[in-house]
Amino acid sequence: MALPGVNADDRLRLVPGFTLFRRSSSLVANPTTQGVSLRGIGSTGASRTLVLWDGIPVNDPFGGWVQWTRLAPEELERIEVSRGASTSLFGDRAMGGAIGLFTREAEQTRIGASFETGNSATALASLSAARRFGAWAVSGAGRAFTTGGYYIVPDTIRGAADTQANVRFGGGNLRLDRASLRDRLFLRADIHAEQRDNGTRLQQNSTSLGTLAAHYSRSSASSLLSVLGFHTRTEYRASFSSITSNRNAETLTSRQSVPADSTGGAAIYRWSQRGANLSLGADLNRAEGYSRDTIYPAGFRSGGGVQWQHGLFTQGDVRLRRLQLFGGLRRHMAGARRLWSPSGGAAFDAGPVRLRTSAYRAFRAPTLNELHREFRAGNVRTLPNAALKPESLEGVEAGLDLRLERTTLSATAFRNSLSGLVTNVTRSVTGPLITRQRDNAASALSRGVELSATHRRGPWLAQASWLFADSSFPTAARLPQVARNQGSALLTWSRGASLISGGLRASSLQFEDDLNTFILPGFAVWHLSASHRLAGPVSATFAIENAFNRAYLAGFTPAPMLAAPRLYRAGLRFSLR
Repeated sequence: MALPGVNADDRLRLVPGFTLFRRSSSLVANPTTQGVSLRGIGSTGASRTLVLWDGIPVNDPFGGWVQWTRLAPEELERIEVSRGASTSLFGDRAMGGAIGLFTREAEQTRIGASFETGNSATALASLSAARRFGAWAVSGAGRAFTTGGYYIVPDTIRGAADTQANVRFGGGNLRLDRASLRDRLFLRADIHAEQRDNGTRLQQNSTSLGTLAAHYSRSSASSLLSVLGFHTRTEYRASFSSITSNRNAETLTSRQSVPADSTGGAAIYRWSQRGANLSLGADLNRAEGYSRDTIYPAGFRSGGGVQWQHGLFTQGDVRLRRLQLFGGLRRHMAGARRLWSPSGGAAFDAGPVRLRTSAYRAFRAPTLNELHREFRAGNVRTLPNAALKPESLEGVEAGLDLRLERTTLSATAFRNSLSGLVTNVTRSVTGPLITRQRDNAASALSRGVELSATHRRGPWLAQASWLFADSSFPTAARLPQVARNQGSALLTWSRGASLISGGLRASSLQFEDDLNTFILPGFAVWHLSASHRLAGPVSATFAIENAFNRAYLAGFTPAPMLAAPRLYRAGLRFSLR
């Protein structure tokens, strides 16, 4: 794997515009901050991007965030990032786009194992296997990870209450596949559990979850029928505290338990004939969850409920020689609210150059988390809002792609107008305590440009990308957690049994809050990964992130929080096919 990072989110950070709520890695970040944003439309912890694992959504049923520790990058064949809501196939959570994760196909025989260790008392072990029996195949994978972590507040303000933030997790999945000339079926079960220390003596959280999923498809020369279903159960548990200004004393304020489950499914029929394609489908999702808080010194609070969402959609395209036209429409019901999502566009192929444009409207219903769950991060308290309404986005984009023998270039200009954007609004500042509440901001505008380029020459592959996103409210305040400039560069050399890849990730200044009071300065960090086959199926691996140990800020609580320091790992990998 050319990119370093224990989890998929750290590797996806090299895609400009891909951000979690804060700059923290999933190695130390509370899972409630691991919602995904693309193209500078911001995030409040809930995703504005749908994440699918082999077509099954992995966004949390209660909060919309993504448990990145459950997704092993080594078991993924590819990752597809679709920016913008240019298709009407996806509904809620796909306002900013979709990320598709695809597991490697089960082969005749495959056995893999690895062990890595590194600084900060880090250890990662994984095991995978696959076997095919005629039309049937069975595969499975599991991994476990532990790290001592690191301090997330600077040593200049560190006190007796501070400890190292860390994570310990383990999980696995088992999958059964059947494939014939026309039919494909998979059944999958996966489980995952993690435990985190959140940087102080009294703040911890843990999560346990499990999912059952099935996907069946039947194809013919001109049609495809696809049906999928899933059921997920999860429980998030956390403790919260208040911290004195000198950070030497800490008081427990509450303990929280959030059990939730989700059941859903979708059916899609696709018809293709003579350069034309038409898809029709429907989906349904039921989510239920409750936030149950024990408040200290005495008290109890509970909130939550059931969310029903379902939609009908169609998407089609037709090719007229070099011109391709496409369009779609989605009718979505979120509770009693009826939402419409139209989309349309065109693409023109002119030899090595492809011109494209599209326009769309998308939405996101507030999660149960935003409606009902109160939480605290350090001395910042965030309140829910049961009166939240769905947020919406109207977008247009235009771009071109250039494909040459060794070089590809891509450029896209976009403009997204957001209405009713759900964000954390500052209500009061009382001494060290900041109180915020989720609310529908009046509107916001995000506009910018994406550029990417790749070039191959012999064993070398060079990749570079950049995103400019000017995202602001009508007051001229910038959207929280959105940098105006983000970029990355990667240079990979691969020959025979060896692979070396290195590069950088950079981001400009951004703000922590809606008032633009807390500034997160820009940064640039370097990374390197390498692998070399030693003998037969055994390879040596090495990876280092933030190679020059750049100290940069990830957020404020309101004490400044640090992002990951230098982290490195080395190990052995066994792969037999």
